[in-house]
Amino acid sequence: MAELNAPILLEPYSAAWPVRFEAERQLLEGILASWLAGPIEHIGSTAVPGMTAKPIVDVMAGVRDLQGSKEAISILESAQYCYAPYRTAVMHWFCKPSPSFRMYHLHLVPFGSPTWTERLIFRDRLRRDQVTATAYLGLKFRLAQSHPTDREAYTDGKAEFVSRVIQEESQAAAQDSA
Repeated sequence: MAELNAPILLEPYSAAWPVRFEAERQLLEGILASWLAGPIEHIGSTAVPGMTAKPIVDVMAGVRDLQGSKEAISILESAQYCYAPYRTAVMHWFCKPSPSFRMYHLHLVPFGSPTWTERLIFRDRLRRDQVTATAYLGLKFRLAQSHPTDREAYTDGKAEFVSRVIQEESQAAAQDSA
């Protein structure tokens, strides 16, 4: 799996990222129409205006279920998406155009599932809370420096921060509804 460990390079925010997402969303809507149960969302750091990020646009498509959307794997491969069995209990995961040169990550996630909801909660918090976004950026820089080619360690290193933010948001939402 060494080819999946291309260097982790963080770049300043680019206004091209949402444009690239929109073009890819339009392409994927046609390809995935039979499996979609929800929208196609721009997630990850490239979805946060002003956030420094790996220049890989993360796309999350809301499907009915994982079993039923397995048929989409071969169709997506014909559109240059490379399937990787990563976190298979919660998603089908792809990169495009190749594991060593990534422009897109695609996550087929059951619409309304905890993974679906948590990713949107985290993205939306970063979009509206500059203090949290700045703390997250600092963590990303530290992790990229300490794990320059270990994407798994980089991602795992963010997990506690992400979980804490999601928990804070969930608690705030529960208090607001009480």
